[in-house]
Amino acid sequence: MKYIDQIDLKGKKVVCRFDFNVPLDEHSNITDDVRIRAALPTINYALDEGAKVIIISHLGRPKGEVVDKLSLTPVARRLSRLIGKEVALARDCIGMEVKQIVENIKPGCIVMLENLRFHKEETDNDDGFARELASYADVYVDDAFGNAHRIHASNVGITKYVNECALGFLMKKELNYFSKALENPFRPLVAVVGGSKVSDKLHALGNLVNKVDKMIIGGGMAFTFLKAMGYEIGKSIVEDNLIEAAARGIERAKKLGVKLYFPVDCVTAESRDRKAVTKIVPVQEIDPNWMGLDIGPATITLFREVLDDAKTIVWNGPMGVFEIDAFSRGTFAMAHAVASSHALTIVGGGDTDVAVHQAGESDYITYISTGGGASLHLLEGKELPAIKAIKECGD
Repeated sequence: MKYIDQIDLKGKKVVCRFDFNVPLDEHSNITDDVRIRAALPTINYALDEGAKVIIISHLGRPKGEVVDKLSLTPVARRLSRLIGKEVALARDCIGMEVKQIVENIKPGCIVMLENLRFHKEETDNDDGFARELASYADVYVDDAFGNAHRIHASNVGITKYVNECALGFLMKKELNYFSKALENPFRPLVAVVGGSKVSDKLHALGNLVNKVDKMIIGGGMAFTFLKAMGYEIGKSIVEDNLIEAAARGIERAKKLGVKLYFPVDCVTAESRDRKAVTKIVPVQEIDPNWMGLDIGPATITLFREVLDDAKTIVWNGPMGVFEIDAFSRGTFAMAHAVASSHALTIVGGGDTDVAVHQAGESDYITYISTGGGASLHLLEGKELPAIKAIKECGD
């Protein structure tokens, strides 16, 4: 497997796959450009080496239709401002017009192709679509970590038709940090796992229990474990079909000597309504008609103490429905606790990333991943399809 700085790029057409799936407001203004900024080291390196840079990316889920609101126009504009160089946007990502644009690009210049997902062939990993994208490239560089767990034409299919493939600097950073955390961590290693469903994290939990010293389980998924332990959980979210799996997970952790920590109290309400009356109760006293929507103050104190001696912390998933103010305190308290620890701290993307930003702690986390699904894939111990494709490129 190669990285971009191991390949001669001078004068070559370099197709770079980035994940510019950035959030937009109702006026198509970018509200968070972290993913664009994360790509700058790879882009600037390629430009400095005299490459002809062709950028491909997706935005949103247009499902194979041209959706004007999901055009990459605002992305091209923001990237142009960040690198101080014009970024031309082609009107499509395939076709004769695109081929002419690519043929006429000069060394040290950059062009962005329109949203890949305007064509359903992208998500279908269509061979013809992949071949056409590959026809633009002397070199293919994948730096789209947020899409690395997908099997799409632009990150898997394309590698069959390009002789030289490499990973970009963002991919390198992501893989290095997760390797530090999961393969050779400073110990104690503590995993903090939250989110709404056990089913979303079941494989990750199964893999992590073999690697960690302690594991904190919060969020909606905790109630499936609490029910497995015989607690009344009221109307809290639960996956009844996974109660036995949760019970087996608890037993397995005991056998491995891994300490598991669950909420001891929670913030409850009759509904998720922003104006709902709330009560803080021990987990043994949840009203049958109420639901747990956040961890309580005693749990916050417990979880902080668990993190006190950690040398490595991996966090994926919020502790409650943090989008609603009344149920946000647990997640934000965890963000403050993780940020103020002396450990190497790695936060998986997605909702956890958003929560850390909202808590104002982004600058105090060692590394925040740019990909929720891809980071979860790594926590499950699986090889990312995009990485596998790069390794096999040229075979």
